[in-house]
Amino acid sequence: MDIFTMVFWAIAVLLFLTSIIRSKKNTLEAMKKSKSMMGGMLGEIVAIILLIGLVLTFIPPELVKKVLGTSNTFVSSVVAAIIGSITLIPAFVAFPLVGSLVDVGASIIPAVAFLTTLTMVGVVTFPLERKEFGTKFAFTRNLLSFGFAIVIAWVMGGLL
Repeated sequence: MDIFTMVFWAIAVLLFLTSIIRSKKNTLEAMKKSKSMMGGMLGEIVAIILLIGLVLTFIPPELVKKVLGTSNTFVSSVVAAIIGSITLIPAFVAFPLVGSLVDVGASIIPAVAFLTTLTMVGVVTFPLERKEFGTKFAFTRNLLSFGFAIVIAWVMGGLL
């Protein structure tokens, strides 16, 4: 376990103990609510695991390495960014998926480009955004988000 994980565990335990000391009744009530919430999320968590398994089953690791590997980082980043812009996946599914893609050979920069465009750019949601905010705003926001996603990917690649 790394130092950050240990610090977060220590903070969580400290806050939990503080909560019990202040109000045992409220703490136990909150624990019951969180248990029921976790039960409600169990189906989604299983779905995430199955979705990642399906993606990794149908997309062989060699293809991931070839398309998102380090051979041509700029081209693979743009391809990943375009795929991320078109795809509509909840963020809580995207993070483990990107981690799995990196584990099977994707380079960090294209993986971050995919992740950032997935959460920042919305080709699928563009019609709704255009209706609510106007064409110029929706187009400008998506174009700027795409550009910043590429910049973020390259910065993260340099940092990591």
